[in-house]
Amino acid sequence: MNVRQVIPRDAIPSIDTPSFDRSYDGPTEDEVIVVDLDGEPARAYPIRILDYHEVVNDSIGEVPIAVTWCPLCASAVVYESTIDNRRLTFGVSGKLADDDLVLYDRETGSEWKQSAGTCIDGSLSDRQLEVLPSARTTVSGFLERHDDGKILQPIPGAESEAASDDDQPAPVDYSERPYAEYFSSDAVGLAGLRGETGDRSWERTDLEPKSILLGIEHGGDARGFPLPWVDEAGGILEGTVGGRQVIVVTTAEGIHAFDDPGFSLERQSAGDGDELVGDGTVWDPVTGTSADGRSLEAVPAKRLFAFAWIDDHGADTFVDRRE
Repeated sequence: MNVRQVIPRDAIPSIDTPSFDRSYDGPTEDEVIVVDLDGEPARAYPIRILDYHEVVNDSIGEVPIAVTWCPLCASAVVYESTIDNRRLTFGVSGKLADDDLVLYDRETGSEWKQSAGTCIDGSLSDRQLEVLPSARTTVSGFLERHDDGKILQPIPGAESEAASDDDQPAPVDYSERPYAEYFSSDAVGLAGLRGETGDRSWERTDLEPKSILLGIEHGGDARGFPLPWVDEAGGILEGTVGGRQVIVVTTAEGIHAFDDPGFSLERQSAGDGDELVGDGTVWDPVTGTSADGRSLEAVPAKRLFAFAWIDDHGADTFVDRRE
């Protein structure tokens, strides 16, 4: 793992006092990370805002969380931000571990690899943050599903290196998408973002380096579920991770994981979206809720590019496509 300082610490500022509202000043097809913890109104964190901040320190009910986002790896991960019952608040260190965001906690100064949730330097070295369930959908999808849900609001007067042509922060215009060209290209990592060749190699023929996948870790095991493979399986792929039986579902809005309910489900198109049909009812593939009031159990997971998953877990940690 190559750790290097790329920009100054906090040149990309975390959001530490988030505010929320039902309104959203942007396209309703914009993507959001949704956190829906039991008993509390769901919250949505727009990628358009996270591009400029990369971490939101928040609490939902009694649970302190860190909503984290690395644009280079497309890694969206929500962590419970406690170690030994001590709350940690995170900032952007300005370092990259390979091509992944390195966070630091303000309580100990320890540094954490964002996609792995592992402390890589400092007094908390080798400690692990707990992944929380989250979903990826659109603004419109979130508002339709969550009558009392709220959306993270922009930060007035914010400055960020992501808005700049150099390493120093510049005023943020949230209507701009600083990584749009990167996401639409074959470029990989920091070198690709900067138009350089870089030293990454990729020899796989079954998967592209920027294929989206859902990574699940359980019981000391890890398995990546590439979105194209799930689509090839008809939109639902079963797998086992550390003894935990799961199903991974793709929709037009993203890729989602649930505990295997013990009965068969099929994905089908419905109106403007998708739905799951099984056990005599219809299920929402994003929330896991059914028309008769039941719910599938959401599985904590990470959404990221395939190359970043391999950086963290190796090339042999993918679900068997035959499962």
